[in-house]
Amino acid sequence: MGEIIKYLKALSDNTRIRLVALLSLEELSVNEIQQITGLGQSRISTHLNILQETKLIYFRKEGKKSVYNINPNSSKEAQQAVHLATKGAQESDHYHDDVKNLKRVIKQRNKQAQVYFNQVAGRFDQKYGPGRSWQAFGQLLLRLIPPLDIADLGSGEGLMGELLANKARKVICIDNSKKIVRFGQQKVKKAGLKNIQFSYGDIEDIPLKSKSVDVALLSHALHHAQQPQKALSEACRILRPGGHLIILDLLEHQFENAKELYGDHWLGFPINTLHEWVENAGFKGIEITEAAREEELPHFTTLLVVAQK
Repeated sequence: MGEIIKYLKALSDNTRIRLVALLSLEELSVNEIQQITGLGQSRISTHLNILQETKLIYFRKEGKKSVYNINPNSSKEAQQAVHLATKGAQESDHYHDDVKNLKRVIKQRNKQAQVYFNQVAGRFDQKYGPGRSWQAFGQLLLRLIPPLDIADLGSGEGLMGELLANKARKVICIDNSKKIVRFGQQKVKKAGLKNIQFSYGDIEDIPLKSKSVDVALLSHALHHAQQPQKALSEACRILRPGGHLIILDLLEHQFENAKELYGDHWLGFPINTLHEWVENAGFKGIEITEAAREEELPHFTTLLVVAQK
């Protein structure tokens, strides 16, 4: 088969055209391509292998991961094929979102401080030291929080709210279970906590005034919402200008039993989707990072989202 025919065959698939267009803009790892496109890892690897066989792209090792790029030493015909594929990709429905997500991924890649923190956190409990614990570490970090008005949305029994109340000006725990709200009220009364209150309500229709809090916290609550976008819009409404949204929730997974076992409505969220929803709700300065990943199957991964109104 002639070289030109090989190039045309390799670029006869929409997914491969999409990948070539991305690699024309930036060298990327499989994980980064997955974050940008939302495609499965095995699917991405399969198409990258086909492109690599025709030498349209190449890869280099960076530690344990492979980083892919357009082959700068390919033939003139190959370069022309890549140029046409990239031009064609710009007419696709995916291109605008891919470029937008690429910018976010590159920005995250460049945040070396976050990478360093993740490395330190990963080593924290690997070696025993008397008195070293996540409980003590958490108490230390809580002391750094300035006095704020915080809404703990979908609070459950209020564990997070109780911890934050040690430093916050006021914590309002909102939950849609009257039983849990009563339990929380009794618990904080018994503990003598004056700056924390429990209120019955839904995170999609928050019973708080507009511009009334500094922080809206959704800790593993968003995947229980019927309409997460509405919950995010409500969180924006109750925040004062300059206030912050903080979300802890699961990355999209395939553990279907979570719906029955934990009452989850959503099986986590893709990063790109979550970013788009938060942005559409009226937030800016959106940062999404992987805060933790469980070692046991199904390897639940927790995302941390921080954004500002």
